[in-house]
Amino acid sequence: MRKINVAQMVDESRFNSFHLKVLLWCAFILWCDGFDLTVLGSVIPSLTEEWGMASGTAGLIGSLTLFGALLGAFSCGILADKFGRKKVVVSAFILFNLMTLLQGFSQGVIDFAIYRFIGGLGLGGIMPIVIALTTEYAPKSMRNMLVGLSCVGFATGGIVVALLGIYVIPNLGWEWMFFIGGLPLLAAPFLIKYLPESLNFLIAKGEYEQVGQILKRLNPSYTPEKEDTYEIDLPQKGMPVAKLFEEKRGFSTILFWIATACVLYMMYGLSTWLPQLMVEAGYPLTSSLSFLFALNFGAIVGQVWGGWLADRVGVKRILVTFFTCGGLCLVLLGLEPGIVLLYLLVALAGAGSQGTQVINLAYITNFYPAYVRSTGVGSSLGLGRIGAIIGPAVGGIILELSLPLQINFIAYAIPGFIAAMAMWLVQDKYSNSYGGNVVHAYQTKAVE
Repeated sequence: MRKINVAQMVDESRFNSFHLKVLLWCAFILWCDGFDLTVLGSVIPSLTEEWGMASGTAGLIGSLTLFGALLGAFSCGILADKFGRKKVVVSAFILFNLMTLLQGFSQGVIDFAIYRFIGGLGLGGIMPIVIALTTEYAPKSMRNMLVGLSCVGFATGGIVVALLGIYVIPNLGWEWMFFIGGLPLLAAPFLIKYLPESLNFLIAKGEYEQVGQILKRLNPSYTPEKEDTYEIDLPQKGMPVAKLFEEKRGFSTILFWIATACVLYMMYGLSTWLPQLMVEAGYPLTSSLSFLFALNFGAIVGQVWGGWLADRVGVKRILVTFFTCGGLCLVLLGLEPGIVLLYLLVALAGAGSQGTQVINLAYITNFYPAYVRSTGVGSSLGLGRIGAIIGPAVGGIILELSLPLQINFIAYAIPGFIAAMAMWLVQDKYSNSYGGNVVHAYQTKAVE
């Protein structure tokens, strides 16, 4: 009888076509997520003109979307640990893409806001689960980088919004941004067929044949045998959320919540209001959307480069450095620099907010035992959504009060410094500290 340490086999696996397929599917899902969350900022100037919508109302719609995301992050994370990540991911994917499509048919503020809220339920739940799934299948030596690459999809969704908006909104109307955003619904059947389930969940549910097949795809040299047993993180009794505070992880858990709230405040405040802020500064709509492009391009650079650096010099150092850099760049944006420096600062702000957040989530994922990873990341994003909810509302209020442009950027810079301090105080020595209590064996049937 062989004892197969599943985590060790995944950690030591060499990157192959199976890893690539998981990476591409997760990146695609997050691309859709990024498109839907960014598209609101691109159409706010048009909705303000067509519906006479006040800045405060637009900010509240953005906040309502993220309130739905808060509920989704909590509920979907817990449901994923109970029913499986794949089922929850597919359900959330269909929900938010359907709501994106329906937003194009909105006749006014009320129905538009309702669709945004319902879609937010899926949007908030999908990112933490997809990141947890990517982390679970990634080789240890490439884990941070692969998570960063998968989350490039999120920022790429924002880039596509900016590029499409430059042509589509003036020529076809804002509605077509949502019609295009609903097209990924066509991919749902393929997602159901090809996206793998969590190995830990499959073992816990007794789906041993699937486990053997997946492990063989991860490591072609492995041949499942009848008497093989699998060692996994076994859930203990008690509510999963309570486990986040055991084994001296409580202080770091609270710090994760604070940092995530600060970064999401920056991230969604900027993605919602950057085009309108630039319109207020005197730039035409097409130029204002190009700043949205720069923000998301910087996020991609931050995700890929930051993930690469994190695998080499340590996640904490990268997080503290990038969060601080993002805050400084936002302060400098308020000084109205020249156009070239302006684009550079916007890109760096994207790297230090949206780009760094995915590394933060990978850090959180690795901090907890496998059986509460979805809950750990989900709770961080769930409470973090409080910052996300406040971010768009603050921008709308500042614009409504006709305060100087610099105030907006300073309001989004301060949380960057708070996030840097929170990450600096995280206690790494208590990371994933369940030790021998989690390893248990399960017997598998032979795989034909």
